[in-house]
This record gives sequence, structure tokens and C-alpha cells, in this order.
Amino acid sequence: MAEREVPSSGQWTGTQAYVLSVICLLVGVAVGYLARGSASAQPTAVQAQTGVAAGTASATQAPTAEQMRQMADTEAAPLLAQVKSKPNNAELLYKIGNVYYDAQQYPESIKYYEACLKIDPKATDVRTDMATAYHFMGQTDRALEEYDQVLKVDSKHANALFNTGMVKWQDKQDMKGAVAAWKRLLDTNPDYAQREKVQQLIAQAQQHLSLQSAANNANGAAK
Repeated sequence: MAEREVPSSGQWTGTQAYVLSVICLLVGVAVGYLARGSASAQPTAVQAQTGVAAGTASATQAPTAEQMRQMADTEAAPLLAQVKSKPNNAELLYKIGNVYYDAQQYPESIKYYEACLKIDPKATDVRTDMATAYHFMGQTDRALEEYDQVLKVDSKHANALFNTGMVKWQDKQDMKGAVAAWKRLLDTNPDYAQREKVQQLIAQAQQHLSLQSAANNANGAAK
């Protein structure tokens, strides 16, 4: 999708300003909904200690990045000890990656996800989590490339499809691409547990497109 030049505030029409406020609201509602690679993934001890889970906020004061790193290092230590004697154990490497992912130490998590994928390149859950880590690091194109790799192995991978839609919406403002990914998700996974939420996201994205089209038409008529 070609990037559009954002008008300065002095050039906005009333309709455009309204559309912008609605877009900000809708994207704000969507933020935080990225899914883990495995639908059954359990939170690590780091999440349990900090009260942090996807899309939620801790009821207590959030720990600092250094505290998060220290907790992750502590939890990962026994797993790293096991890896020394089992360097090709993909499951252990994935667990370590998840510990650092949950502590928001994304570069470190990616290191272990990549090591796991060298052993098992078709581990779709691992690659999905790695893609999401790239998203959180601001590497949008790399994240989408990794989701695409997942879907080449498993064209129905629910969380890769869900996250593709979210990243296209949040990072690329590509509403059409997001809707296409979510519709594919619902078509290929008729029993998807979060079906209603995805339908709501599709409706929001389509509303966004309608408002954007109306703003463009109004701006064109004003010229």
C-alpha cells in the first residue's frame, strides 16, 4: 500500500480531523491484542511475578527494564544449565526464548528463537513468536516476512494470521491488508475461539476505510 503524505494541521478539513480522531480511537482499542505462537502457551514466572500479560496492565507499579531483565535471567538460568548438556534441544531453547519475550527482552528472545529454528525450521509457533518480537522492536517488515514464512508452512496458522492483521493495521495502517488476513483466518479456522473479537476488528477496520474514503471525497470536492 503506497504511503500517503499526511497533511499539516493547517490543511486538515473538519472531516479529516474527525476521521483522524476515530482512527486513533480504533487503533488504541486494537493495541495489545497480538497472540502468542501457541494458543495454549502458558505465562512464564516473569509474567506471574510482574502481573503482566498480553493486553493488560499490572495493578502494581511496573518493574523497570533492568528488574525485568534480572528476573528473566534468574528464571532462564536453570534452563540454560540444561542447554549446556542438551545444545540441540529445541524445546528448551524455545522455553528460554519465551522467558525473555515475556520480560520484554526481545533481542535476547530472538537469539534463542533463532537457535531453535536452526534445529527445526518448520516450528511455526516459534517463528510466530519471533515475528512478534520483531514487531515490538519496531522491525515491521521483518515481522511480516516471518509471519509469511509461517503461513508457507501452515497456511491456516491462526495466530500468524491474526498477528499479520494486527501488524498491518498498527504499523502499516494497511486496513485492506488487515481485513484480508482476518477474513482468511475466519475462513480457514471456523472454530476459532476469538472469532467474535476478530469480527469486531474487521468491522472497525471497515469503518476506518469508509471514513477515510469519505474524508478523501470531501477533500476532493473542496478543491
